[in-house]
Amino acid sequence: MSEADRLRILYVDDDKDIRHIVKLSLALDPAIELRLCADGAEALHAAKTDDWRPDLVMLDVMMPRMDGPTLMVELRDLPGFAGKPFVFVTARAREADVHSYHEAGARGVILKPFNPLTLASSVRALVD
Repeated sequence: MSEADRLRILYVDDDKDIRHIVKLSLALDPAIELRLCADGAEALHAAKTDDWRPDLVMLDVMMPRMDGPTLMVELRDLPGFAGKPFVFVTARAREADVHSYHEAGARGVILKPFNPLTLASSVRALVD
C-alpha cells in the first residue's frame, strides 16, 4: 500500500454502537487508518496532544455538551486541521439541515442508517 492510498480518518460519535459499526465498516478498506473519539472534548484533547492528523474528519451532529458543527469550528482552529474535509454523519435528514451543514463548510453528509458495506467507498468518494 502506498502512502497516497492511505486515508486517515478521525470519527467522533457519542454512540458506542455506531462507533463500533463504523470501525468494522471502515476496516473493510485496509488502507483506512481510523481513530475513534466518544465526544467533542475527547476529540479536542487528542487533537491538541497527539501529532497524528487525519485526512478526513467525520462527526456525529447530535452529541452532548458539544455538537458536531461546534466541534468542527473548534478543530479547524487547531494546527493541522485547517483545510481538512469534514463530513457529518447524522439521522437528521431534513433538506434544510443538510443544507446548513454544507453551508457551515462540511464536505458531505452521510445519513444514518448508512450501509456498512459501502461506507468506506462512500467516504473515499468524498475525499477524492
